[in-house]
Amino acid sequence: MSLFNNFIFQCAQTTCSPFFNLTTSNIRQCQISCLKQIQCKAATFYQSIPICSLFDNAIEQNTNMSFSMNTMTMVVISGTRFPTESTTTSISTSSLLTSTLLSSLSSTLTLSSLSSTLVLSTSTSSTSTTTTATSTSSTSTSSTSTSTSSTSTSSTSTSSTSTTTTAPPVWVVTGSMKYARTHHTLSVLFNGTVLAVGGWNGSSSLASAELYNPSTGNWTLTGSLNTSRHHHRAVTLANGKVLVTGGQIDSSTFLNSAELYDPSTGTWTTTGNMAGARYRHIAVVLTNGSVLVSSGWNGDTFTYMYTSELYNISTGTWIKTGNMSTGREAPTATMLTNGKVLVTGGNNGGALNTAEVYNPSTGIWTTTGTMNSARKFHTATSLTNGSVLVAGGNNNAASVNTAELYNPSTNAWTTTGSMSTARQYPVSSILANGQVLITGGENGGVYQTITELYNPLTGIWTTTSSMNLGRQESSIVSFTNGKVFVVGGNNGTVCISSAELY
Repeated sequence: MSLFNNFIFQCAQTTCSPFFNLTTSNIRQCQISCLKQIQCKAATFYQSIPICSLFDNAIEQNTNMSFSMNTMTMVVISGTRFPTESTTTSISTSSLLTSTLLSSLSSTLTLSSLSSTLVLSTSTSSTSTTTTATSTSSTSTSSTSTSTSSTSTSSTSTSSTSTTTTAPPVWVVTGSMKYARTHHTLSVLFNGTVLAVGGWNGSSSLASAELYNPSTGNWTLTGSLNTSRHHHRAVTLANGKVLVTGGQIDSSTFLNSAELYDPSTGTWTTTGNMAGARYRHIAVVLTNGSVLVSSGWNGDTFTYMYTSELYNISTGTWIKTGNMSTGREAPTATMLTNGKVLVTGGNNGGALNTAEVYNPSTGIWTTTGTMNSARKFHTATSLTNGSVLVAGGNNNAASVNTAELYNPSTNAWTTTGSMSTARQYPVSSILANGQVLITGGENGGVYQTITELYNPLTGIWTTTSSMNLGRQESSIVSFTNGKVFVVGGNNGTVCISSAELY
């Protein structure tokens, strides 16, 4: 299959997620989840040239394309969807209407509370339904609508109105990993399985790797790394392989090595070494398929890293690119809708409030607006409107509950609602409805189970169901069915093997 660039996505399935200006999207992970989850057949894909085709060898343009959705990565420049349908109230009406009434599909439905009569008004307006906590049904008698020039009559019709109160999702414990691990990585493969790699078990770094099958909820061991490591980084490449970079073996051994996992064979092979050893760094797949690595800590030279390197997927080699203005350990990195990379905060002898943007076209980093609060060990999540939500972390004195938004158009930061719970080392993920879930972390020696949801439309956080086990420094991914998967971590005393689904 060949990869086409500059697709515009539109889906008539109204339960599909909003889609706004996502520059790069992994087909399986991105918000085109309706194609996999709901088997949306109304999706159309348009190229910038007048050809309507997703792949060059697609069999049928408008059939269910989910068979190939797990195998490709594409660039999406924009997308829209139809207005959202109500998900809490459903109305079913069966009636035999005359031709006159058929032309009045926008008529108002009025339920009489006394006679349960369904009256169809010929005035043009939107349907209005009152949601209640009970389920009711009503049967209308025949009604007659008369005008000065003509008379039309509808036969008896039956209308039922039901209301469903949806409980918030809960966290469900699923299969545990074979080995407890924290400081590990979690990657979703194109076939939908999840790869957990390396980490720390409380006494030593791990070389083992495991695969989670969402269909069975079970983990199975796969090939082990050539070098054990924790505090490394992992990214899924456009060819489906997983690239692992850097990390550390122990407190005195730091790594510049990199390895590739091939899902088709379940084996790891070494690839080109980075120029410098680093851990707690950032690694991002750029829109051209190369991998940007920057920042981190080099324990050999006791240096907060500001150097950057690019991995060429075709040659397996690294080349240097522009340096950041500030060395930083454990920052966040977020791909913006314009293809640039935003790096925020981190540690350099203390929490940082600075942010920088990398331009792949020029290979240059530029400083951007300064955050309102210095923070390290925080999260950053790209919203559907293109802005970036930064939340939690540590400001040198304590864990924080504050959050702020970055606007790529103005390069400015604005504060938004604060979480109810301060936390450092949490994890976060965007949901299919555009809200952001944050969970776990630590505050004052308490390892959090509390989970909160951020609503970008209101700027407010609300608590939702709590995890079954408090944990920090875990890993998180989301599935195409909308579920969120949190794995491993630690509670300050022991490392954790359990996993939970939200």
